[in-house]
Amino acid sequence: MSSVPDASALMKIGQLKKPYGIKGWLWVFSDTDNREAIFDMQPWWMKTATGVKPLTVKAWRQQGSGLVAQFEQVPDRNVAETMNGVTLWVEQDVLPEPDEDEYYWSDLVGMRVVNEQDEYLGDITEMFETGAHDIMRVTATSDSLDSEERLIPWHKQTVIDIDMTSRTVTAAWPSDY
Repeated sequence: MSSVPDASALMKIGQLKKPYGIKGWLWVFSDTDNREAIFDMQPWWMKTATGVKPLTVKAWRQQGSGLVAQFEQVPDRNVAETMNGVTLWVEQDVLPEPDEDEYYWSDLVGMRVVNEQDEYLGDITEMFETGAHDIMRVTATSDSLDSEERLIPWHKQTVIDIDMTSRTVTAAWPSDY
């Protein structure tokens, strides 16, 4: 098993949900596009009040439309009851390389956002999913155009260019939106 990683270097990939059955299995909610790919990303870590702890998958399977898993650290349902809501983390180097036009949200957070008029709108502070599409939360900085926080949809009509070298996203988003 690898040494304990720095908690700030971990990337969230999912969350444990309620117990399944009596043998300590838990429902697993995957943040990955291909939900089952979460099991290819090992080892898993959980952040606790006493530090980062390993979470080792013993077995997993598809159950209906969801995923369930059993863990070495969860011997029975009583322990599983305490695990509901625990987030799952991995070190970034175990993640597959994204395709040319794909990005990990963690790589986008902190990037500058400018519009087509080259007005600096702020920095991406969060990426999140809605039912319709992904959203970037753009928070104003001392150098930005104004003090407005913006929620800008992440889709091909809105995101014009992503320059990873200059850490800048160009968006079709007028300053008066």
